[in-house]
Formats: sequence, C-alpha cells, structure tokens
Amino acid sequence: MKAIEKIVVPVDFSENTDKLVTYAGYVAKKLGATIHFVHVVAPYPGDAMIGVPFAAEYRDKIYIASKERMANLVQDNQSLCPGCTGQVVPGEPVEQIIEIAKENNSDLIVISTHGAKGLEKILLGSVAERVLKRSPCPVLIMNPFKKQ
Repeated sequence: MKAIEKIVVPVDFSENTDKLVTYAGYVAKKLGATIHFVHVVAPYPGDAMIGVPFAAEYRDKIYIASKERMANLVQDNQSLCPGCTGQVVPGEPVEQIIEIAKENNSDLIVISTHGAKGLEKILLGSVAERVLKRSPCPVLIMNPFKKQ
C-alpha cells in the first residue's frame, strides 16, 4: 500500500472551515503528509438573470477575496501543517477538486460535510458524496456537526 504523503483539503470558508483544517492538520501530522488547501469559486447562479457585466464584477470580487482568505489560511496554519499550500480556482467544485487531486498525485482527500438535508440535498446533492464517488484516491469525510 502506498504511503499517504499528499493530502488535498477542499475548504469553503464556512463556519466549519476551522474544524476541518484542524482535523486535516492532525491527520497530516500523524501521517507525515503535506496539505494542499483548495477553494473553488463556483459560477454565480444569477449570471443569466442579472446581466453579464454585473455578474463578472461580482465573480471577480469573490475571487479576489477568496485568494486573500486562502493566503491567510495558509499563513495562519503553518505551525499546524508545515509546508501547507493553498489554491483558489474558478469552476464547478466537484470537477475542480477531482482535477486538482489528479494533478497533484494526491494520496488522500479530507473533506467536510455540510449537513444538507431534505430538499436542499435532493436539489443540490452533496459535494462530499460526489467527490467520494469520483475521486482518484481515498476520501476521508469529516462530520463537523458531530458532538465531541
């Protein structure tokens, strides 16, 4: 069995991001692996309804803010996960996470669930579930809602 040396950790900068980062950092430390954080800026769903100039400006602002948040995340977590890196990419989240895992020859993806239920899950699906089904490597799904 191949050793786990490279871990991809998709982050969405939600309220549970810190829990995921801490958990992934712990896993990486135990395995002696490095972490590559990924944030995907999804297309704005209102592009067709509000008009292209406004949508493009909105997308650009989100992309710039996300790059800044990623730089802070990487810098703030160097002691927890030495050598960690981060990347912000535009696109569809599942597609980009899978592509980055392939490009980096990742050995593991550590991803968090969002706890979507009912109609929300039926309509949107679970990113973690779709990543699990398409991943080129093992996936560890963390539940940030579980009581410790």
